[in-house]
Amino acid sequence: MERLRVVTYNVHRCKGVDARVRPGRIVEVLREIGADVVALQEVLSIEGGASERNQAGFLSDELGLEGHLGENRRWRGGSYGNLILSRFPMRHVQNYNLSVTGYESRGCLHADVRIGPTVLHVFNAHLGTAYLERRQQGRRLTETGILANRALEGPRILLGDFNEWAPGLTTRLLGAHLKSVDIKKHLKRSRTYPGLLPFLHLDHIYYDGLEVIDVMLHRTRTALLASDHLPLVADFGLPGRAIGDQRSGVSHGRSER
Repeated sequence: MERLRVVTYNVHRCKGVDARVRPGRIVEVLREIGADVVALQEVLSIEGGASERNQAGFLSDELGLEGHLGENRRWRGGSYGNLILSRFPMRHVQNYNLSVTGYESRGCLHADVRIGPTVLHVFNAHLGTAYLERRQQGRRLTETGILANRALEGPRILLGDFNEWAPGLTTRLLGAHLKSVDIKKHLKRSRTYPGLLPFLHLDHIYYDGLEVIDVMLHRTRTALLASDHLPLVADFGLPGRAIGDQRSGVSHGRSER
């Protein structure tokens, strides 16, 4: 059983804690991690613009990964939403609207990642900051044709920024359908945000049909500067598929376990 590395990372429009927009720093962080599947939140894409504006295209090109952006709203003349990057081909990409009236537009991007004969269903979500808003979004994820789609066969991963300050209805709903990566077991802590002085657990990874091997919080100098979030990384065992030899040229920075 070989490892599949995934990461969820809210890049905050590539705006670092120094208030500078530097997509190149996000590229550096992701190169350090060397993930096979990347789920990013708060990505801006303005076609034809500089790297600071066409972030989705820049990140995909620089990392050499296939990328798909799920637009949740228009912002400064471009698409703003969640981005999935993958070393493997992606099929049947669909963006689901999770927006609640009166709140900021939100969404969940779904892509089928084909790893040899295996189809991995990847869901990248960014939920709202309000309690009642998240209650509705949690129900949409679990009670409609998103996670509960009976046509989906094979392993699933749901990851992203859930803005769940403390375990609530959304956590319980998702936990009834998928397993939750226990970060406290692996990291000896339950708080990951903000990167410089964590006191909240906002970024989560849910899964089924896979085996958790390791979980890391990627905490390097560049990562601490590049965004107020830190990348949450998980290694999974994907039964019956050897993928380790496909990861090359990757340098790993210091990650906390």
